[in-house]
Amino acid sequence: MTIPQHREVAAALIIDQRGRFLLQQRDDVPGILFPGKIGLFGGHREGNESFLECVVREVHEEISFFIPPERFEHLASYRGSDPYIAGGTLWRELYLTTDVPVEPLRITEGSLLIAEMDDVPALVPRFAPSAHAAIHEYLTRTGRAQYQ
Repeated sequence: MTIPQHREVAAALIIDQRGRFLLQQRDDVPGILFPGKIGLFGGHREGNESFLECVVREVHEEISFFIPPERFEHLASYRGSDPYIAGGTLWRELYLTTDVPVEPLRITEGSLLIAEMDDVPALVPRFAPSAHAAIHEYLTRTGRAQYQ
């Protein structure tokens, strides 16, 4: 797989009906960024779709459960040099969606990792950058920042 020099991605921090983080344990395969890390569900923007349309599509593809656009709240943005690909640029939009039921989910990429709030500090070293950024922003916004 060739990684583009300019990436535009959207991903979502998903929180279930019990307040737990629903994260993606990324596949540990060559050719993907952050193999084996814990990430968010989401992916690359296609065509002229908005970042919101992208996150709705990608989340639906990866968890086999449709969450309508109005249930996503913008969480954080990054636009600049790609810190993970030499010479690349990155435009990343992170979203939050809550109150998602776990039972109907069917994960199509990686596997589902359910994390309680208290699990976060121990998981930090395993987070992909987008998961780290989204969880940190969420915990800061909610006054529960527990890690750096």
